[in-house]
Amino acid sequence: MKILYLFFAVFLLLFQATSGSADPLFADTVECRSQGRFCRAGACPPTFAATGTCHGGMLNCCSKVLAE
Repeated sequence: MKILYLFFAVFLLLFQATSGSADPLFADTVECRSQGRFCRAGACPPTFAATGTCHGGMLNCCSKVLAE
């Protein structure tokens, strides 16, 4: 029974190490994030505008609207 706990702990450590470390698969997502923007499902929040797409056109790429 103790070995089961050990395997579970090792599994959790491996799972944490790999989560979030995958590279984005979509070129538009990489381009959006490399310009300091972010991806969002639906409309961008106030003071932000949709300037492109992410995840193959499924999400909006939002950037800050500059005040004039």
